[in-house]
Amino acid sequence: MKYLVTIVLFFIGFGNGFAQSGLIPQPVAYHRNSGEFTLTALAKLSSDSGVPAALLKLTQEQIHSLTGFTLPVSSTNASISLKIDSLKVSQPEGYHLRIQPKSIELIGHDQAGLFYGVQSLVQLISQSSDLRLPACSIKDYPRFSYRGMHLDVSRHWFRVPFIKKYIDLLAQYKFNTFHWHLTDDQGWRIEIKRYPQLQETAAFRSQTLIGHKRELPHRFDGKKYGGYYTQDEVREVVRYAAQRHITIIPEIEMPGHALAALSAFPALGCTGGPYQAATFWGIFDDVYCAGNDSTFTFLQHVLDEVVELFPSKYIHIGGDECPKTRWKSCPKCQARMKHEGLKDEHELQSYFIQRMEKYLLTKNREIIGWDEILEGGLSPGATVMSWRGTEGGIEAMRQKHKAIMTPEMFVYFDFYQSLYPQEQVAAAWYTPLSKVYSYEPVPDSLTQEEASYLLGVQGNVWSEYLSTDAKAEYMIFPRALAVAEIAWSPKTGRTYTDFLRRLRKNESLLKRLKVNYAKVFDEITDTVLVTAPGKIQLRLKTTLPQATIRYTTDGSEPQATSSIYTSALPIPKTQTIRAAVFQGKVQQGRVFEKSFTISKSTGKPLLLATAPKGNFITSSSLVAVNGVQGTARYNTGEWLGFLGENAEWTLDLQKTETVSEIRINVLKYHWQRFWEPTALHMLVSEDGKNYREVYQYKDFPINGINEIKGQFQPTRARFIKIKAENKGIVPAGEYGADNKAWLLMDELIVN
Repeated sequence: MKYLVTIVLFFIGFGNGFAQSGLIPQPVAYHRNSGEFTLTALAKLSSDSGVPAALLKLTQEQIHSLTGFTLPVSSTNASISLKIDSLKVSQPEGYHLRIQPKSIELIGHDQAGLFYGVQSLVQLISQSSDLRLPACSIKDYPRFSYRGMHLDVSRHWFRVPFIKKYIDLLAQYKFNTFHWHLTDDQGWRIEIKRYPQLQETAAFRSQTLIGHKRELPHRFDGKKYGGYYTQDEVREVVRYAAQRHITIIPEIEMPGHALAALSAFPALGCTGGPYQAATFWGIFDDVYCAGNDSTFTFLQHVLDEVVELFPSKYIHIGGDECPKTRWKSCPKCQARMKHEGLKDEHELQSYFIQRMEKYLLTKNREIIGWDEILEGGLSPGATVMSWRGTEGGIEAMRQKHKAIMTPEMFVYFDFYQSLYPQEQVAAAWYTPLSKVYSYEPVPDSLTQEEASYLLGVQGNVWSEYLSTDAKAEYMIFPRALAVAEIAWSPKTGRTYTDFLRRLRKNESLLKRLKVNYAKVFDEITDTVLVTAPGKIQLRLKTTLPQATIRYTTDGSEPQATSSIYTSALPIPKTQTIRAAVFQGKVQQGRVFEKSFTISKSTGKPLLLATAPKGNFITSSSLVAVNGVQGTARYNTGEWLGFLGENAEWTLDLQKTETVSEIRINVLKYHWQRFWEPTALHMLVSEDGKNYREVYQYKDFPINGINEIKGQFQPTRARFIKIKAENKGIVPAGEYGADNKAWLLMDELIVN
């Protein structure tokens, strides 16, 4: 009998562990019941007195967009009822949705909860081609109170129709915050009536960088670019978002990222200018002068108008990436430090932030800043947005400050989302959908009390390389949907595999909404394994159901007749594997490619004298001898990075061999603090004790991957040693000046 009950419950669907909906984010509880509700033009809507007319109208519009008919509102014989009852639904923003064969009942804790229930209903309708909805019961509420997405409109100015579409998409997937990044070095995007120069000058730049900023020399299009949102447009967007239960948090950058503003008001800079809005991407030394009272007067006047436009509790004041170069030589800034008893320029930045925070408190507003605002002392009521990693958020919560997690390694959507060469130009890092979904915002290192200061999580969209609406959508979706689930759904009871299943069911809605989303369902992921010294295997995987992977080993295009992948492929020699997903004889998606270079070093023991740091930490040094070389998408796990420290690698060939060539790559990107070593030494030894140098290299001319080929007279050796001298500290005038330099090296090849 117990076995029979289990089988019955499985097919009926009981709880999150059994039959699942197609909803994103995954609801807290979903129960599939028997039967279906058929939605027709004869259906009617009803509501209680607490349901606003605007929500009823929005519900009608959303259902009409999917079905073609408008459901009338009626107090009698209504098959779809909307209610608000905080006793029946106890969690804020929560809802209960019950679909029965003859009726649909939706109850929200509050207006927001009712709205989110409507969004779930809309998703279910979009997934049914015949408008037959599965009978079910859903109980749902959010994990975090802050569920945000960001958009930078300074580098690329997105017009109001796109902003509204973006808000629609965020609301559909239960985000409740839109972080609008309105000012930066490349353009000022909001009208401030007191300062018309911001619209006339700061909103425009003379030209824009072509291609990637890593390409040298820089190329420009020679075209004036810019624009701004009028205050009427801002009010309209704020109203539009509020109807969809989205709060807009504006960001007015300070004290750094100020070149656009300084181009209009040069007296607010330390040198007096002249300045111009930046035409390429990066960090610039010219920032607001912290010793000039006019700076604070200007920013206070700006914020006076900003707070009138945005009713949000929070105002984001930036605070990130502010070089102290100008402050160190500015008499006014130095005088300010002396007068206020500040020991260094970091404390001067803290003074700047705290002064602006005190002003905003008089407006009953609180500040949010990027995690750099921790430097020099945190403002008493500040909320920290942790972007450089999780450390800033952790430190803030330990100091009993509220925090929002938005670490770039997981939730920045200007990064590449696949390793396929056809991807559009992106910032550099590699952040696939699976990595986004794997992120857990609550750090294990925090106590329960400390973790209570975590407001939630946010995805960030920087627009340096998103020059069109379509490019932006492609980079944002579906990765934003993974953030939506992280922010809303319980930590337990959900899996990436099931998320992909539900994502496929959401394709119909994304297509209806005309979203240029990245189709990740038919792509191949890989794992390279070192199974024994000299032995390499390649594992391939696709998440597309009922699909076959076919591959070639000679570099040719895979065809419907190519070999079928069934198990890990041995890689016995230097070669290129190409593969594609097939359903039947039809190829799905793009061709996957992986190249291997097999040498005497492949799979051999490698000892690192110092451990890699940051995003370049590896669980095994064997990634440097697995036959795979690093690429410009440098966080794929193939590059090992050393922060401010020398690198010393010792390879054991396990027997004495004749060698005449040692190869290794060095990644030089000064714009990312990736510096070439001052010198690279290659040494050999037969006994592991007595080494002799066979090659030295000091010239690294390429802005990118420098391929170092140390060639020398054939010599006998068992041990190979690589010594690379770190640059140490980034020089003045360079990106990240005064910080430790990174040294990145990849595959060690011995022939």
